[in-house]
This record gives sequence, structure tokens and C-alpha cells, in this order.
Amino acid sequence: MFEHGAVGEKSARRGRGTGVAAATGTALVAIVIGTQPAAAHAGTGAPNRSAAVSTAASAEPGLGSGNLMQSEDFFQQGLTPVSATVDLTGKQALSACSGEQTMRALTKGKAAAYADVAWRFDSDGTSLTESAAEGSTAASATTYEKQLNAVVRDCQDEPAGHWYYGKAHTITVKAGAGTWYSSYNGDGKVAGGVAVIRSNQKVGIVELTGQPSDDAGYMAGIAAGALNRLAR
Repeated sequence: MFEHGAVGEKSARRGRGTGVAAATGTALVAIVIGTQPAAAHAGTGAPNRSAAVSTAASAEPGLGSGNLMQSEDFFQQGLTPVSATVDLTGKQALSACSGEQTMRALTKGKAAAYADVAWRFDSDGTSLTESAAEGSTAASATTYEKQLNAVVRDCQDEPAGHWYYGKAHTITVKAGAGTWYSSYNGDGKVAGGVAVIRSNQKVGIVELTGQPSDDAGYMAGIAAGALNRLAR
């Protein structure tokens, strides 16, 4: 089961089996699986190809949809993306643990830019959400990173029979650094994971619900892929 049994604040959190929260705002765009790299024009086509993103905004320096995970990042992880939704307003729910809290709320709307994506895969019940923000300074990004980790760690200690995040693991790559956590269902089996990542002034949180293996370290590969994109 992917349900919370805690009361109070935790009762407002999303159930693990309810799927990805929909992003809102005028910057909401659909991603389909097409033949062009992400951040190109929207189109349709067969799976197992790069995602194409439709966005009215022209490419500019700083955080954007290109800093989010792309379809090709998942193939080496054994995941086949089917569709996704991108939003640039920071209004997507951060994680299953955060309830409906958003990156915009966490940063009090003071970040220089926001970018969110909600991916769905061809495996039943497998999805991924990613939410990123660009701090006005490296110090503000560090503060956001600490706040995101605090949100995740709030779900490490849960009542028996309910899902929870496992212990924290650090990851450092050329692109940046972060902390990842496996998630476990009520039976104590691996059921995905979550990672908080930062590259200079950009910070993000990425959560995978379900995964193609029972490897507790699987989330480390997702975290590394997300870091490499965030740094671009």
C-alpha cells in the first residue's frame, strides 16, 4: 500500500498511489514523444525517442525546461517514457511527502525562475515528478536545498505498515551534488525514491514512484541524471 496513516499535517499529503499532481498556470505545456530533442517544437511519434517540448517562450539563459530530465535520460535506467507535462510557474506539488506544497510556496515566490515536469512511463504505476528553482544567489539556493531535505526527512519515520523514505545518501558529480533516498512501501519493499539536488544557484527535487528493479540504490542513477541536466 502507498498510503499515509499519520494524522495532522501528514494527513494532507498525497497518497503514493494517486499519481502525479497536475501542474497549473499559463506556462503549462504538454510533452509528447517525438523525434526532436526536448525544448524543440511539439509533435507526435512512436515511443523510445526524444521528448519534444512545446513552449511559447524563446530560449534564454538560466533555468528552463532544458534543465529538467529528458526522455533519453530514462532509457539507460530501464524506463520508457510515454508522456509528460512541463510547467514553468513552480506550482507542481513537490513530493508525496510534502502534500500540496509547491516550489513557489517553499521559495516564497522569490526564486529567479521555476521549472517542473511530470513524467509517465509505460509501466503501470510508474511516474516521476521534478521541480526546480533558480535562486537569486548561491546562498539562497543552499537555503532551498536545506528546506527540501527537511521536507523529505519528515517522512523517514512513519508508523509500521505505511510507506516511508529510507536513509539519506549523498551524491557528488561534476555537475553538482545532492542527497537521494529510496522509498519503501508498507511491506518494506523498494518502491522508488526521491532526490534533492543542487548545481550552483539551481536546486531541485525529483521523485520516482515505482521502479523497474528492487535495487535500493536505483535512485542514485536518477539523481545523477537529474543533476547533469540541472547544470546545463
